Amino acid sequence: MQRLSDISTIRAVMEKNGFSFSKALGQNFLINPSVCPRMAEMSGAADCAGAIEVGPGIGVLTYELSQVSKKVVTIELDKRLLPVLDETLADCDNVKVINDDVMKIDLHRVIEEEFNGEEVAVCANLPYYITSPVIMKLLEDRLPITSITVMVQKEAAERLCAQPGTRECGAVSAAVQYYAEPEILFE
Repeated sequence: MQRLSDISTIRAVMEKNGFSFSKALGQNFLINPSVCPRMAEMSGAADCAGAIEVGPGIGVLTYELSQVSKKVVTIELDKRLLPVLDETLADCDNVKVINDDVMKIDLHRVIEEEFNGEEVAVCANLPYYITSPVIMKLLEDRLPITSITVMVQKEAAERLCAQPGTRECGAVSAAVQYYAEPEILFE
């Protein structure tokens, strides 16, 4: 298969499977060919039991994670993407796709069943509307996670990393910094 980050490949896969973006789900797919390999490499997935990906889209980041990680479990809410993922990830023997809502699924159970309870890295390209809820769920659930690497809008990243006492710092910034040490890896 051609590079998944190539726009013509994305169009062809979407057309073949009759898929169109859902505005309600805030779907946006990564097409910059350098972003996903960098995210996968920086996620730390190579140094732990595996990776959990939230919202794989057509599998661009999933594929890159599969190249550096022992195992990848990806959680996709949109069942319309399942046949697309079957096609795009057909050569990735270390990937499992779960059709569920990351906000409702028991991630402790997923980590126990899929990774024997060992530490994992989390990686995602998150839509703006769900960024804070997903990050807070991951942190508040006290999961065995070594890192959370997310692609978010620049403004959201700056808010997550805002220092206390600054205008950008809010409740989410304070909460994230209570549990973790956020940093912007690249723009």
